[in-house]
Amino acid sequence: MDYLPQLLTLSGIILLACASPGPDFVAITSQALSDRRSGVFTGLGITCAVAIWACLAVFGFGLLVQQFVWLYESIRLAGAAYLVYLGVRMLIGALRHQADAQDITEAPRMSIGQSWRRGFLVGITNPKTATFFATLFVTLLPVGAPLWVYAAVVAVVVCITALWMCLLASCFSISAVRRAYARIRRPIDALMGAALVGLGVRMAASR
Repeated sequence: MDYLPQLLTLSGIILLACASPGPDFVAITSQALSDRRSGVFTGLGITCAVAIWACLAVFGFGLLVQQFVWLYESIRLAGAAYLVYLGVRMLIGALRHQADAQDITEAPRMSIGQSWRRGFLVGITNPKTATFFATLFVTLLPVGAPLWVYAAVVAVVVCITALWMCLLASCFSISAVRRAYARIRRPIDALMGAALVGLGVRMAASR
């Protein structure tokens, strides 16, 4: 059986999902505007979380998350709390500091581990990712598909997510973008902080 059409369709859906604004977008761009490396490793952390959710969805865990309400709610509320925490930190930073272009280039960078951990926590505490993959795989992949198809699906998900995240981090860390950001850092940080808080509240309120 030819599985290429299903893989191509899945690739397009994954790309659209990556491009949709959300917690991942805000987490990566907020880091990349200060430092490309931090943005890239935040994106790689998110990619690792997505890879875990995709693998679990292959084995049916995504459907279990939907069935066990307490598990879904626990992950969802943890994710909401973490997004609000990140947003509040950005808002406090925006209120405390007046930055210019020199501040941006000399600002201390987050370590690779810190950046990766931030991205991973943003990704792993979003249970909607698990249900998204579970629904997508059940819809697109026929029952009894060979093991290599599921391996290829996970590989496609990981590759597209990693490429998009790294591209996003690279675009927002371009010198011209960072210089423009330096001139209006406080309102941008406040806006991103408010966006994270809003996304956290929305996640907490959603069912």
